[in-house]
Amino acid sequence: MSKAFVFLLFLLVPPVLSHANTLQGVRMHEAPDHTRVVVDTSARADYQVFTLDGPPRVVIDLQGTQARSGFDPSVAGVGRKRIEAVRGAARGGDYRLVLELKNPLRPNAFSLAPVAPHGHRLVIDLYGTSKAKPAVRKAPKADRDILVAVDAGHGGDDPGAIAANKKREKDVVLQIARRIADGLNELEGFSAILVRRGDYYISLRKRMEIAREARADLFVSVHADAFKSASVDGASVYTLSDRGASSETARWLAAKENQADLIGGVGDVSLDDKDPVLRSVLLDLSMDANRSASIEAGKAILAALGDVTKLHKHRVEQAGFVVLKSPDVPSVLVETGYLSNPAEARRLSQREHQTKISGAVVRGIANYMRAAPPPGTLLANRMTGRRDGTVRYTITRGDTVSQIAERFGISAGSLREANDLKNDRIRIGQVLKIPPS
Repeated sequence: MSKAFVFLLFLLVPPVLSHANTLQGVRMHEAPDHTRVVVDTSARADYQVFTLDGPPRVVIDLQGTQARSGFDPSVAGVGRKRIEAVRGAARGGDYRLVLELKNPLRPNAFSLAPVAPHGHRLVIDLYGTSKAKPAVRKAPKADRDILVAVDAGHGGDDPGAIAANKKREKDVVLQIARRIADGLNELEGFSAILVRRGDYYISLRKRMEIAREARADLFVSVHADAFKSASVDGASVYTLSDRGASSETARWLAAKENQADLIGGVGDVSLDDKDPVLRSVLLDLSMDANRSASIEAGKAILAALGDVTKLHKHRVEQAGFVVLKSPDVPSVLVETGYLSNPAEARRLSQREHQTKISGAVVRGIANYMRAAPPPGTLLANRMTGRRDGTVRYTITRGDTVSQIAERFGISAGSLREANDLKNDRIRIGQVLKIPPS
């Protein structure tokens, strides 16, 4: 073989690139207890993560990796509450990212395989170095508020459904969840907490644990999903089933929602959560007693939604949603509509429609809880507490005779008769006797 021929082959055959991996970008999401750093790469990254002091830093070495053209790591660190700055530089055939911290943080790193809409990801969760003291769980006080945990689905790396108008489910449902919480906090005898307060991801099991740790009386997960057909629309309510879904839509949505941990990013291995995972498996065994309460709550919410919007199903649907697997907190999932339907996506993006939907959910929750308030709450003590055991109810703002009768499963006539009411005029603070249904 002549030297000229070898030289010709060298020109024709493209050189083998020394870098098999490309650093495509760095993103961050801030949760109340940690900051998540997501490093997007073209292939699975071999990496090392370690900390340095004086000043505190987290160093991420990506082996056999080069940054894409125009990559600027400093953009990701702008305006962060735990991170001062982000810088990066090539180191031979590798690339080093340095996170300059405002205070020392403990990194927990893991890789995630591709799952739509994301490719390969290296995730570094940054937690405070001091372990928080376990909260002292005090016994509930008498005359306490009914507490509702309102959970906005998805968040962070998991956008949920994306509408044709580019609206993302995680943003729409957070807006609706905030309106629901505000509405409940305005009602006497009710208070609400938001499970997710910003744009970050919480694992499905963790959402359940947050509600349980807060001693919530009801867990409501809010969604605005997508279906394989753009013609599907309308609101619906779901509860947990362990025997199969009650419809094709329920089966489809449950499978889709249960994949959220893969998209949002939950590490395959974590020594810190072995006990919680074991506890959650054991808790799954005690679900039956809680399902009937969830169904009744779902019925009340569905009835109220039917007054303000089209319903996709006129009954409470059931499917195996992981996020609803709480053994001692009645739990429902509210589909406020379908972002895959262009017309409904436009409505769900509008403040007026969000206010109607959230107001209906609040009314449904209030109707259910006022009919069967948890013991020790203000509403329960208003209804009962008499030695003869007769159920009594104290009128609050917004009550009507017909609503109270429907709430307790009796006729308006029997309610008027039991209380010698000549008409439907009632006043706030008035105590009514509730006859047997």
